[in-house]
Formats: sequence, C-alpha cells, structure tokens
Amino acid sequence: MGVHLDGSMGVGVSRLEVIEGPSGRRRRTKAERARIAAESMMPGVTVADVARKHGTTRWQIYDWRKQLRNGNLVVPESVAALPVFAELVVDDSSAAASARSDLEIVVGDVVICAGAGANEGQLTRAIRAARAATS
Repeated sequence: MGVHLDGSMGVGVSRLEVIEGPSGRRRRTKAERARIAAESMMPGVTVADVARKHGTTRWQIYDWRKQLRNGNLVVPESVAALPVFAELVVDDSSAAASARSDLEIVVGDVVICAGAGANEGQLTRAIRAARAATS
C-alpha cells in the first residue's frame, strides 16, 4: 500500500510541499535565558506572565533562575547596570533614626543615610558603590 500526494494512483508523488516555520522548540542564548530569569525576579512580576510574554514555560524559567543563582548563567552587563528599585519601608517606631537622616537605604550590610538635599545622581552613585562593595 503506497501513499500518494497530489498524483494519480499509478504515478506516485508528483509534488511535495515542505512548510517551514517554528518547530515549537527554541534555542536561546545564555544571555537571553539570564535576562528572562532576571526579569521574572523583579518585584510585582509573576513567572507565568514572563513565560507567556517570551513564549516559554514556567518550569523553564524556574530552571533558569536556579542556574542564575548557581552561577551557571550570568546577567548581561546591560541588564545588570539598570536601576533596580527596592521596597520602601517606613518605620515610625524610632524618632532617633529620623533625627539622623531623612532617608536610609540598606544594600546588603551597607546602610546609606541621605539628607533631604540628596539628589538622584548622588543616591545612584552611592547605591552602585554599595552594590560593588557587597558583591
């Protein structure tokens, strides 16, 4: 028994069409995987939303996050240099702390105290220096 595509019963196949396109499996570079994993770790972002956005599965992103934590993936410098915002917590329990500074930023073991006159550039440089010192 033979298979005939677009041909008569006695001749065989006279035309075969090959349709190319995505096979469903993507090859991503290590930089892409690291960037997607880092994106999924941002505050307020869900892994499911990131997976849907990039056409991947949640379990793949969880695996990439694990590789990122273990050092098998490295976030590209262009992504690592982007500012990351931390959650702001206001603690009214200590009046002495507010007398020292208007703002305290904690980066790892480093506490950055800033007055009301500190501008964005100064704070950015201080945070980058603290990150560099703790890494």
